[in-house]
Amino acid sequence: MPPGEILRHLFDAAVRRALPAERMAAHLPELRRLAPKAGQGRTLVLGAGKAGGAMAQALEAAWPKDLALSGLVITPYGHCPPDYKAQRLELVEAAHPVPDAADLAASARLLQLAQGLSADDLVICLISGGGSSLLCLPAPGLSLADKQAVNRALLRSGASIDEMNCARKHLSAIKGGRLAAACAPAQVLTLLISDVPGDEPAVIASGPTVGDASTCADALAICQRYAINLPDAARAGLRSGAFETPKPDDPVFAQQALRFMATPQQSLQAAAEAARALGLQAHVLSDAMEGESRELGRMHAALAREVARRGQPFTKPCVILSGGETTVTLAGKESAKSGQGGRATEFLLGCALALDGEPGVYALAADTDGIDGVCDNAGALLTPSSLARARALGLNARAELDAHNARGFFAPLGDLLITGPTFTNVNDFRAVLVL
Repeated sequence: MPPGEILRHLFDAAVRRALPAERMAAHLPELRRLAPKAGQGRTLVLGAGKAGGAMAQALEAAWPKDLALSGLVITPYGHCPPDYKAQRLELVEAAHPVPDAADLAASARLLQLAQGLSADDLVICLISGGGSSLLCLPAPGLSLADKQAVNRALLRSGASIDEMNCARKHLSAIKGGRLAAACAPAQVLTLLISDVPGDEPAVIASGPTVGDASTCADALAICQRYAINLPDAARAGLRSGAFETPKPDDPVFAQQALRFMATPQQSLQAAAEAARALGLQAHVLSDAMEGESRELGRMHAALAREVARRGQPFTKPCVILSGGETTVTLAGKESAKSGQGGRATEFLLGCALALDGEPGVYALAADTDGIDGVCDNAGALLTPSSLARARALGLNARAELDAHNARGFFAPLGDLLITGPTFTNVNDFRAVLVL
C-alpha cells in the first residue's frame, strides 16, 4: 500500500471508531432502564455539537418504537447526515464557529424545552465538540453581536480551548452547567463525544450539563490576558460576579450522569491497531498535545528524523500518532486576512520546513470533524517531495507559513485531504510515517 494510502487508512480507522452509529448500542441498555414508562414521565433529548446530527440519528434508530421520544438537537450547517430523516427528534442546523441568528433561536428554544420538567422525566443530552458556539444564548444584558465579537476575538487570540470555553460559559445563559440546572429535578444522562485534551466534561462544548469550577474572575483574567475587547455589560457581569456559573457541588447536579461515547485516545488506539495490522510498529505519543501548530510540527519532525537516521527512540518502519488541540495565533487584523489554513495544515507546513525533504518520512494531519479551521479540507498530506514540488510551482514555504496560508501551500500540490463533514469530532489527528 502506498504511504499516502496507509496514512488515509489510519485516519479513516480513527474516525470510524468515533462514529455515533458504532457506539450507541453500548449505551442503549442503560438508556432503556432509565426511560420512564408510558404515563409516568417523558424522555426528552437535548443536544448540540458537530456530531449532534449523527448522535440523534443513532439514538432515534436504536430507540424502541414503544417508548416515546422527543427533543431538539443543534448541529452546524452541513453536518446533518444526508440519510437521516428525523421523525421523533427535531434537528436544527446553525453556524459554527461564529454563531448566527439560527444559533440564537435554536439555543433559546432548547433551553425553553428544559423548563417545567419533573423528577419522573429523563433528559438525554447529546453533547459533542462545537456545541459551545451552537449554544450561543447570551447572558442577560448581552446581545448576539456581543457574543459574535468575543467569539471571533477568542478564536484569533491563541487561547487554548479550556481558556476559550471558560470565557464563553461565563457569558452564556445555557453553558457552564446552566442547561442541567434548568432541567432539574429531572434525571439527566449526558452522552459525550470528547474533542478536548484530557476529556474534561466541563470543557466539552463548555459543559452545558456539568458543574463549573471556574469563576467569573478566571474568565475576566483570560480576556485580559489575550486583550479581548469585552462589551461593557460583559465586563460588568464578570467583575460583579453576576455571571457566575453553578458549581459542581450544587444540588441541581444530584440527578446527573455522564457517559463517554468516544474519545481522542480511543480513536488513536484504533489507528494504532490498524497500523499494526499492516505490519507497522505504532506509537501513540499523546491524545492531549497543545501549543502552537507550527511548533508542534517542528517537534514531530525532530522525532521523525531521529527515527529515520538513528533508529531511536523507535525503529522503522513505524508510525507516530498524536492528538489534542493546537492553536494558530493570528497577530493583528492584516495577518488574520492574509491566508487560509487551519491547525492541521499549519502543523504540516511547520513539519515540512523542519524535515526539509527527509527521505522516507510522510505525514498526515487532519481534524476528525472533516474541517480544518473554516476551510473545506480536513487537513493534508506531507511527502518527502512536498517542498521541492512547491518550489517548482514558485511557492515559498516560509512565506506561506508566516502568512498562515498553509492551505494555499498544499492545495496546488494536490495534497489536501477533503472528506466533507465526518459527523463526529474527536479533534486533531496526526500521523507521521517513517519508512
